[in-house]
Parts: sequence; C-alpha cells; structure tokens
Amino acid sequence: MKPNLPVWRSLMYCPVNVEKYVDKAHTRGADLINLDLEDSVPPSEKAHARTLVEKAAARVRQAGADVCVRINRPLSLAVRDLEHAICPDVDAIACTKVDSASHVKLLDELVTELEEKRGMSNGHTMFNVMVETADAFFRIHEIVRASPRIVGCMIGGEDFALDNNMQPTGEALFYPKQHMIIAANAGGVMPLGFIDSVASFGDWDNFRKMVRRSRDIGFMGAGCIHPGQVTIVNEEYTPAAEEVEYARKVIKLDQEAAATGRGSWSLDGKMIDIPIIVRAQKLIKRYEAIKAREAKTLAVKAGK
Repeated sequence: MKPNLPVWRSLMYCPVNVEKYVDKAHTRGADLINLDLEDSVPPSEKAHARTLVEKAAARVRQAGADVCVRINRPLSLAVRDLEHAICPDVDAIACTKVDSASHVKLLDELVTELEEKRGMSNGHTMFNVMVETADAFFRIHEIVRASPRIVGCMIGGEDFALDNNMQPTGEALFYPKQHMIIAANAGGVMPLGFIDSVASFGDWDNFRKMVRRSRDIGFMGAGCIHPGQVTIVNEEYTPAAEEVEYARKVIKLDQEAAATGRGSWSLDGKMIDIPIIVRAQKLIKRYEAIKAREAKTLAVKAGK
C-alpha cells in the first residue's frame, strides 16, 4: 500500500443540489462525503449543481469529514465539473467511467493546472478511480498506477452490470470485484466497495453480514447511499476489539520468540509464522490510523 493513504471506511453520497441532504451531511458520521454531480443530479440541473460545490464542501466538512466530488463523464462535462470542484475544501475527485491510464493522466493534468492557478499545493487533490465498463476492466492494473493522486479504486456495480448484461447481484459481481481488490493491492491503493449491491438497504442485520463479508475478502471502505448504512460500515470496517487484542498478542509473542531465535511458534493450537505476524502488524496499523482519524474528528467538533 502507498504510505499515508486516507482512512475512508464510509463514503456517503450526497447530491450537491439537494439542500436538505447537504445540510445534514456533516451529522452522519461518514469519513468522507461524496458530493455528487453525476447520477443523482438530472441533466437539466448539472450546470447549476456544479456552482454549488465550493460552498457545499465547506459545509459538509465542518465535523471533520473529508470531501470528494463525483464528476461526470463525458470529458466535456468533467472539465466543467473540475473547474468548480478544485478548491481547498475538496480533498478528492471520484473519477467516473475511467477507461484507461491515459484518461486518468488527462484528468491529472487538468487538476494540476487548476491547483496551480488557484495557489494550491500540487497533489492536494486525490483520485478515487471508478471502473464501470467491460473494456476498462481489462486495463484496471494500468489504471490504478496511472497517477500518484490515486488512493482508491472501485467497481461501479450498477453500470458495470449494465455494460455486461448482468444483474447487479453479489454472485454476478464477485469475480470482477475480487479481481479489482487484487489489482488495487498490486497498485498500492485502497479497494473500495461491497461484495453485493449498495442499492439494497433496510434489512440492517443482513446488510451488516454483507459488509462483514466484504471486509473479509479485502475491501477497506465503501460508498453509502443511506445515512443508516454509515454507522454499520464504520463499525464493520474497523478491526474489532478481540481482533486487536489477538494481533497485539501475536506481535508480543513473536518478539519474545525472535529473541530466542525462533521464526515460527504456536498459539492456541495454531502455527504462527511470517504471514500471520505481518497480518497482525497490518491490522494494528490500520486500527491506529482509524483511531487517529476519529481523534481528529473529535478535535474538530470540540473546536467548533
């Protein structure tokens, strides 16, 4: 993984042109607010919606969340969206329907010019790349390496299923999403999403089970389309207390074993060797990054 990746367990979508959603977005507890200019905004509203981004970004980040703007495709719309979205209060761009590394590089060039024009530091704006077509899928390994701005990758399940004449079910999307997870890890970026469709909500017990399974196969965070999903996603994409306790025990006992020249040993009837030790170290690093993010959010709230 790239160093200093952000902690984005929950990425809550918020149509930037719907005031009641913008007004409440900072109260939902999401790690990142996705101000949407794409699918949740009808074509007749897009020109007006992009003019709302800068002020909305300052509002939705007031409780400590990061802010991302989901831009449109084709390029003619993307350029106009970026002209309004690149500002200090926007941390990232969700690049929709990415089709190649050259596509990402073009967006990177546009963003770099806008950052320079606005006196922002080069690289301020991160990218979350969204692969949503069959054609792009087979270039995903190149896409995730196309820009140092990229910190996350997703399969846009509904559009991907449509492009492949699939139903957007967990069974149909399992292979492409698992492939994306492997490609994201190979490129050092966060695999984001769920193993099943995000469109279903209401049965919270089943939703929690689905999120837990998603984390088990390698996802690090996911988009939320309903505020009720945020708490569950944050909880399930955070290592549980018993996992943290076990990982710390593994690390401690490994240090003791290493002092006696042993590289493998047993714990509770299970052999412990390098992969398990490294997994424990990664879990603790992830847990500490999450706790640091939560502490920062509390500090922002306390300072208001």
